[in-house]
Amino acid sequence: MLKKISSLPFKGTKEQEAQLMSVIEANKDDKSMLMHVMQEAQGIYGYLPYEVQVMIAEGMDVPLEKVYGVSTFYAQFSLSPKGENNISVCLGTACYVKGSQDLIDRISEKLGIGPDECTADGKFSLEACRCIGACGLAPVLTINDEVYGKLTGDDIPGILEKYMA
Repeated sequence: MLKKISSLPFKGTKEQEAQLMSVIEANKDDKSMLMHVMQEAQGIYGYLPYEVQVMIAEGMDVPLEKVYGVSTFYAQFSLSPKGENNISVCLGTACYVKGSQDLIDRISEKLGIGPDECTADGKFSLEACRCIGACGLAPVLTINDEVYGKLTGDDIPGILEKYMA
């Protein structure tokens, strides 16, 4: 599954940049610490936008392509910001055959975003994930830490309404 780069403008602060530069400074002489620096950067910014990847590449003296390659290979890294309410729809086999793609389509239609995107107001983000281990409740989605199961597309407006207030 390809990761989508955010179309939202980067909104990093000087404080975040200072934090990241401190992490880079402490690790710049050991190229094996690249993933650690990237994890710390994601902790600081919440995701790894292009601008942050450039700072890491330059600070660690590694090619930008390597930083991008690591960020797109490992599922733990995100190239787009997470919303205040992060919606994750399971596309594991059980969920998929029971209609999880319809859930994604309905959420996309209602919020105007696709997978790996965030609403302009930062209130919602949407992602597709692999099995979350709730196959008996298929199809399943989570919003933050709340699990919703045995869903149909018709359930989506009511669920989203709870988070729109």
